[in-house]
Amino acid sequence: MTRAPIVDAIPVSVYIHWPWCIQKCPYCDFNSHVKRDSDEQAYAEALLQDWTMQLPLLRGRRVSSIFFGGGTPSLASPKVIASLIARIEHDAGLTENCEITLEANPGTVDSEHFSGYRSAGVNRLSLGVQSFDSALLAKIGRIHDGHQAKCAIELARRIGFDNVNLDLMVGLPGQSEDLALTDIELALAFHPEHLSHYQLTLEPNTPFFARPPKDLPDADAADVLQNLCHQRLLEAGFDRYEVSAWRAQKRFASVHNLNYWQFGDYIGLGAGAHGKHTGADGRIFRTEHAKSPARYVDSIQQAQGALLRGVALSALPFEFLMNALRLREGVAVDLFAARTGLPLQTLAANWQLLQDKDLLVSMAQGRLVTTELGYRYLNTVLSTFLSE
Repeated sequence: MTRAPIVDAIPVSVYIHWPWCIQKCPYCDFNSHVKRDSDEQAYAEALLQDWTMQLPLLRGRRVSSIFFGGGTPSLASPKVIASLIARIEHDAGLTENCEITLEANPGTVDSEHFSGYRSAGVNRLSLGVQSFDSALLAKIGRIHDGHQAKCAIELARRIGFDNVNLDLMVGLPGQSEDLALTDIELALAFHPEHLSHYQLTLEPNTPFFARPPKDLPDADAADVLQNLCHQRLLEAGFDRYEVSAWRAQKRFASVHNLNYWQFGDYIGLGAGAHGKHTGADGRIFRTEHAKSPARYVDSIQQAQGALLRGVALSALPFEFLMNALRLREGVAVDLFAARTGLPLQTLAANWQLLQDKDLLVSMAQGRLVTTELGYRYLNTVLSTFLSE
C-alpha cells in the first residue's frame, strides 16, 4: 500500500543550465554547445519565463539551493545571474543560508565577473580545475592551464568566496602516480572546503570514446591512482561522504547535491535541464527540456514548457536507492517511505539477499546503507533492485 508523501516536508532546489562553452572538451557528454552568436538576452528571458511556468510545482515551499551548471555558467553576465536569483527569491523565497553555487571554468574568469556573482548572491563557487598540470590539461582539451587554475582559486578567495569546491580528475592520459598526487597536494594547499574527485571516463558520442588517447591508463592503473589520491585526502582530514565528493568539514557538504541524493524535489531550468517533483497525491514526475538552446527558447516562448512523465511505482525503489546509496552514511530508513510513499517492506526481500552477501547493512540498524564491500560494488548492489 502506498501513502502519499507529505510534500511540504520535501526540500526543493533549482538547477539552472547555461549551455555554452568556449570549446567542447573531447571527453564531455554534458549538454554543452560551442558559444557562437548566442542571444544571451533571449535565453535569460526564457529562463525567467520557464521559472514562472514551473513555480506552481513548489507548492509554497521555499528554495533550499540554487545551482548554476553547464556548459560554462561563468560565461554568463553577473546581471543575468542576479536577475534569476532575485526572481526566485521574490517569487518563492529562499531558506535560511540557502546555498547558491555557480560552476566556473578557470579559463573564463576575471575579477569583475567574480565580484558580480558574489554581489548577486552566489555564495559557493565550483571551479573546474581538473588538474594543475598544463600538459595534462592540454591533453584533455581544457582551455586553461595550471597557472590559470591557481590564479582562479586565489581570485575567488580575494573576492571573498569562503565556500569553494575544486573539481579534480584522475586517470588522465599519461598521468603518473607522482602527477596525480601532486594535483592533490596543490589542491590541499589552497584549503578548499570541498573537493570533487573522479576518474576520467570514456562516454559514448564523445571524441575520446571514438578515438581514445593512446596513453590512457587502463582501468586497473586508474584505480591505483584514485586509491592513492583517496588515501592522501583521508590523511588530510577530508571525509568522502559520497562516491566522488569530499568535504573538509561536515557543514561543507553540497546542499544541492545532497538534495538529489536524498531524493528531494528540484526544478530544472534551461536547455536539456531535468527536474523532479512530487504531486499533492504523492505521484512523482520527471521533467525534461529540449537540449538545443534554440529549441528550448522557442518552446518556452510558445509556452510549451518541459516534457513531463510519471515515474512508475515499480521504478521507485531503484531510483531512490540509486541516489541514496551513493552516500557513504546512506539515509535513515524512514526516508524511503517519506520520499516515495512506498512501505519499507518493498525493499525487504532483495535487501536481505544482499545483506546475506555482506553488501548491505541490516535495516534494523536504522539506516539504508552499504557495507564497505557493498560500496566498492555499488553498481552490482543497485542492479538487484532494477526489476522491482
